[in-house]
Amino acid sequence: MELEPLFEITLTLAPPIVIPDAPDGTRVIVNVAAGKFEGPRISGEVLNSGGDWFLLRPDGVGVVDVRVALKTSDGENIYMTYSGRAQLGPNGLPQALQTAPLFSASTKGKYAWLNSVQAVATGALSPDGQSVTYKLQIVK
Repeated sequence: MELEPLFEITLTLAPPIVIPDAPDGTRVIVNVAAGKFEGPRISGEVLNSGGDWFLLRPDGVGVVDVRVALKTSDGENIYMTYSGRAQLGPNGLPQALQTAPLFSASTKGKYAWLNSVQAVATGALSPDGQSVTYKLQIVK
């Protein structure tokens, strides 16, 4: 599999909302307050627009479920979603994240090419839990 760098993104997180002992595990809802992304073909900011509906399953697996809006440095809005898995550290917080981002951009805009991209990403939560950073690559 050949990969091409897309961008690095950092999401600033609001304090989590925890719903323990739900039937499918512990639900942790984390709003994305802001952020930025930068890469060779695209850069901009993460809008205060979405979040992660993280699930810690009873078997100890973390399930990532994120939706956010991006605004490119030249003013185009892009919807990004990603799901994946989280490996938990000794403190019980996500330590290593593997996700599969998808994009929805205007079909008439400069970033329409993102609509056909499958990306893969690896990321980590900051030690203070206030941000998460991912490196995204395009699967070629």
